[in-house]
Amino acid sequence: MKHRLKSISGIFHILSYLTLLFSFILIVPMIFALFFDGIEIFYSFVYTFLSSLVLGGILFFFTQKKELNLSQGMIVCALGWLFFSFIGAIPYILGINQSFVNSYFEAMSGFTTTGITMFTGLNSMPKSILLWRSLTQWLGGLGIITFFIGISSKIYGAHRLFGAESHKAETDRPTPGLINTVKILWLIYTFFTLLIIFLLHLNDVSLFNSINHGLTALSTGGFSTFDQSIAYFSINNYANSGAIEYIIILGMLLGGISFLLHYFFLRGEIKKVIQNIEFRYFIGILLLFFTLILGERIYSENIFSNVAIFSKEFWLILEKNIRTVLFQVVAILTTTGFGTKDIGNPYFGAVAKQIFLVAMFIGGCVGSTAGGFKVLRIAILNKIAKLKIFKMYAPRRALDTLYFEGKKIENEEINRITTIFYTWLVLILIGGLSTAFLSNHGALASASGMFSALGNIGPCYMSVNEMIVLHPVVKIVYIIGMLAGRLEILPVLLLFTKKAWY
Repeated sequence: MKHRLKSISGIFHILSYLTLLFSFILIVPMIFALFFDGIEIFYSFVYTFLSSLVLGGILFFFTQKKELNLSQGMIVCALGWLFFSFIGAIPYILGINQSFVNSYFEAMSGFTTTGITMFTGLNSMPKSILLWRSLTQWLGGLGIITFFIGISSKIYGAHRLFGAESHKAETDRPTPGLINTVKILWLIYTFFTLLIIFLLHLNDVSLFNSINHGLTALSTGGFSTFDQSIAYFSINNYANSGAIEYIIILGMLLGGISFLLHYFFLRGEIKKVIQNIEFRYFIGILLLFFTLILGERIYSENIFSNVAIFSKEFWLILEKNIRTVLFQVVAILTTTGFGTKDIGNPYFGAVAKQIFLVAMFIGGCVGSTAGGFKVLRIAILNKIAKLKIFKMYAPRRALDTLYFEGKKIENEEINRITTIFYTWLVLILIGGLSTAFLSNHGALASASGMFSALGNIGPCYMSVNEMIVLHPVVKIVYIIGMLAGRLEILPVLLLFTKKAWY
């Protein structure tokens, strides 16, 4: 019994330190509220800051250090995201009078970079609230616990926590040391964020909106400061709306590609990037989906019916359709969720709507900020299928070991992939059935909601207003789905496994 209590105490002791660190992040929107919003909004962040300090302090003084094993590290990670979302919801409750369920949903959607929103009226919302939403996504992009590891060397069990939050697959590190690796990743992440902010501001986007969209593009989160998302710029006739969309596409792509590859690219090791199998799969899938959807758009809708071939109007129509389709394919595949056109819009045909569901499942690359099942796992499953077919006709003595990029794939990794795949299907079924039972949505819309939550994507075949009025039980299921998707399911399952706690 004492051993069990000590183990649980060790879990909450690390959690207390993370909660105390989290408190100081709230100073950013607090100061912003003081200058740009009313005193009520300012105090909502003050109360949130104090609540986080008090909660962290209580846990710190009533718990003690203990070495963690891997499962306990995963539990700390899962609990951390639950705690941070609880604290992160307080400004929404106190500042803009949102319900607890909607506020918690919004906070979880932010930290997991899902981007499903429970809020409307974003265009007139207090700026500090909008900044807080964007900041939650930026912190969640590479992982908020990873962020704490990068800024503090005093986090006990850092290696376990890093493994728990970033355990998506076995990948190389830029440098041997964990802390150095984390710092390099965050430096690259920050550099690209600043690049997108600069490019947006250069194209006549206000500094505030540039900052917010830069934060949420690199994190592949998709929160916007406008109800219309990125379509706002074309709707309001921004002269550079096309350039703005291409800049956002660049930001989403940078976020959806492994940051290890960014490291190699910035070091001039271009060959390593080009030869990376996951990167090739990612580009191949993106181009395939883009071609299929654009092809459907051109041939099914006959968009050039009254246009002279190769005229100026022809090229303008073609470019606009290329940009619209490319934007949405990148937004869904990288699980960012920005939109210039609603994916449920008749603009996208039956082929496109099915492809979007597949893209929601696949997601981005391992080591990126994107969600989804991950391109690397799709590539490995493809290799497994090829190997099984090979073994059916090859001699018994033929080699049947699975290799990927010259490295042997161990059975443990294969088992983890199949486990995650299976639990993905189960969770999608639970989410889809709960939505269908407790709403009047059809099969496609009901399934797409959990696809969106579990894949940390945002868009689905339900509108924002339809999402807001969903039954609270469905919202809770989606909250669990968002967390499970962000942490690759296994840490969340361990929360409900008694023996994993000690």
